Amino acid sequence: MAIFRQSKDDEMSIAPRLAGHQSEGITMVSRRDIATAIGAAAVGIAAAGIVSPAAAQAPAAGGETAFERIRRTKKLRIGAVAGAAPYYNKDIVTGQWGGFYIDLSKALAEELEVELEILETTWGNSVLDLQANKIDIFFGLNPTPKRALVVDFSVPVFNNAFTMITKKGLGKKTWDDFNNPALKITVDAGSSQDQVATRLCSKAQISRFKSVDDAAAAIMTGRADAQCIVMMLSLTMLKKNPALGELVVPTPVFATTSNAGFRREADQTWPKYVNTWLEFNRGLGLIRSVIIKNMESVGVTEADMPAGVQL
Repeated sequence: MAIFRQSKDDEMSIAPRLAGHQSEGITMVSRRDIATAIGAAAVGIAAAGIVSPAAAQAPAAGGETAFERIRRTKKLRIGAVAGAAPYYNKDIVTGQWGGFYIDLSKALAEELEVELEILETTWGNSVLDLQANKIDIFFGLNPTPKRALVVDFSVPVFNNAFTMITKKGLGKKTWDDFNNPALKITVDAGSSQDQVATRLCSKAQISRFKSVDDAAAAIMTGRADAQCIVMMLSLTMLKKNPALGELVVPTPVFATTSNAGFRREADQTWPKYVNTWLEFNRGLGLIRSVIIKNMESVGVTEADMPAGVQL
């Protein structure tokens, strides 16, 4: 996970320890205390099963690169996670896939003039599927130092701000406010929100749960004061259940990034192509429009987005 701070004057600088993609209004923060953690953006991504960097990647047929294979077979293979709306969603009746990463993948396949082939996977297995050459790309990975040992990453697709769902009337607004020994904060264990809460709210009582839903249940039952969670998930959860609490974007604003992952290859044609495609379509507004459209599919409108928070 790359953690960023959004500055008031919309300037950004990149910390020297990590070379990152520059996104408007975001500043990289030191990761000394959390560099070995394997977080999951916005959705509790697990890193279980990552193969050692010393282990060989699955060999491509005849030494063929990913880009060469895509052009030859006219197929783009992606991984997708069922039940992960608005990122990915599979209709249990029709078997049809949706979500903004599906829409983005369709647009990429169309640009390449190839067929989109979808392999169902899990957040935890996505890196393994890349290494095993089962898929050509997986959207929705947070770049971490450990993952970067075995797979390559694209430039950020979007920024996902860290938020708090608080019990009503709590009245806390800043990270310093939440860094209070009297407060009980919940997170889903091992996630990006676990990492940022551990770093910024070290004085608070942090309870770690198996899932995002379990962490939210602690607020509903009065066992906690707040849940640290990325914005895409907090907006969706509050839209489904407004009684859960109130949305707070603690200041200064911090965010993780959501990126695409690639199988490690000496030839960088494929990652470079995707980076160019992402940057070009960000400039055209495609990425933002795809995200907004799919957020609306789960009831979240652009008006629900917190003011001043950039995607």
